[in-house]
Amino acid sequence: MTPIRRAGLLYLLLGITGAIGLFGPRAVIVQGDAAATADKIRSSESLFRVMISSELISSVVFIFVALALYRVFRDVDQGQAALMVILVLVSVPISFLNVLNELGALVLLSGADFLSVFDRSQLEALAYLFLRLHSLGIVVVEMFWGLWLLPLAGLTFRSGVVPRIVGALLIVAGVGYVVTSLTSLLLPQYAGLVSTITLPATVGEFAIIVWLLFTRRGEVPARAQVA
Repeated sequence: MTPIRRAGLLYLLLGITGAIGLFGPRAVIVQGDAAATADKIRSSESLFRVMISSELISSVVFIFVALALYRVFRDVDQGQAALMVILVLVSVPISFLNVLNELGALVLLSGADFLSVFDRSQLEALAYLFLRLHSLGIVVVEMFWGLWLLPLAGLTFRSGVVPRIVGALLIVAGVGYVVTSLTSLLLPQYAGLVSTITLPATVGEFAIIVWLLFTRRGEVPARAQVA
């Protein structure tokens, strides 16, 4: 298997596990209703744990995706390739720590004896708080999900072999993630609207996955020129 094809397969796995880990938990959260959210988690705890596991797996796979893409593009511009990897490596510990919020919610809803000092409504409210903190953690890490795509886009442009439209779409995707993150932090009242608008921008990542999987090239040449 060529390095390019390996990177494509890893990126595809990242997309699948990341989507499950990111959008899955949102299906059990009832906005503004801690009790209903708790009931949903209790009734589908195994599924919720699968979603958490998928989020962890995607964070691990993210590292291997960055390293695989580094091997593909390092001869194009080693500095930009290294920056891409660094941005990914900074984001992964944040993602790992953020999962603790979901696990904390599970502990609070577990019915453990040491939690008997709290009544049911208090536990549900605390669990909902942890889930909200997890959502805010996604806002933080989303900044890096956007930033790492920018050096990757630059590498695709300079490679001379990746279609320029792919690089352009990666820039749009990267900017979309960053704008969504900043909006959630600075203007939270518009976060939902901006997220809906920028969601289609993620097609940029799909485009690079398709190129990596289906290009007939075995490697990217060691040159830095624009096609």
